[in-house]
Amino acid sequence: MVLKPQDLFILLKLVSLGGREWSYPSLAGDLCMSASEVHAGVKRAVAAQLMDASRQRPILGALDEFLVHGVRYAFVPDRGGPSRGVPTAYAGPPLRDLLTQPDSPPPVWPDPLGDTQGFSFSPLYRTVPEAAKKDQALYELLALTDALRDGGARERDVAARELRARLQT
Repeated sequence: MVLKPQDLFILLKLVSLGGREWSYPSLAGDLCMSASEVHAGVKRAVAAQLMDASRQRPILGALDEFLVHGVRYAFVPDRGGPSRGVPTAYAGPPLRDLLTQPDSPPPVWPDPLGDTQGFSFSPLYRTVPEAAKKDQALYELLALTDALRDGGARERDVAARELRARLQT
């Protein structure tokens, strides 16, 4: 089995739940995916040793290692032209408050209902903007992951530190 970007999306949602119980239909609703897509993603995450099948929880140490050291090579984002959307990476929470923002347009997940004009940055999965609007903790995890996927050395360093703090809780 090959890990897919949406599998990380699912794992990050599980992290944002903070250990609360979940079901495939509830997770699917939260992520705007089908329950079968969530089930397949969990199965791949277990096979990749990023999730404990018996506890139905992400293996935080392995997830940390993959996000910090592997995600930028495995899931390279596509950058596009001008777009309206939801800010991500250095322009999303919490990095927008921790790093000096450049004068150039920020990276955004394309979303016609987004409130920010920037340049298109491909999310891990097409429903990321919608799911992020419903869950602030998930939004932060996804934005930090995007900073690791495409940021400069300083952005990646700060994003890794912030991500690790969220994975420890």
